[in-house]
Amino acid sequence: MKSSSTPAGRRSACQAEITGGVGVPVVYDSIGQSTFDISLDCLARRGLMVCFGTASGPTPPIQAMQLAVKGSLFLTRPALADYIADPEERAEVAGANCSTRRIRANQDRDQPAIPLEDAVRAHHDMSPVAVSVPSVFSV
Repeated sequence: MKSSSTPAGRRSACQAEITGGVGVPVVYDSIGQSTFDISLDCLARRGLMVCFGTASGPTPPIQAMQLAVKGSLFLTRPALADYIADPEERAEVAGANCSTRRIRANQDRDQPAIPLEDAVRAHHDMSPVAVSVPSVFSV
């Protein structure tokens, strides 16, 4: 994608160069305020945008008609509380999470625990090349 310092340039690059002008079916935006409009404009007709973070600030307000004008888009802002409000749902999510952790722990037994005082070094080592398994810190 050609770099551009303007949001309009980034939108054009996203739609024209990456997707041939079609747009993408789904955008997961964890940044928030500074990327909201760009992410929305990169969607294909009837695309879905999932906003789940506010690293650059809260997302701006949007009029529902904007979603129709931009191609009958869908926009959602999920919150964990709504997925674990019911005790049965909470138990299911917790069970799935614990099962995943047990599986990973069994697969990664040869991955030694990192002493907490080495957290800075471990952070620098956490690149796609250096770390291929979850890191565990010992306290």
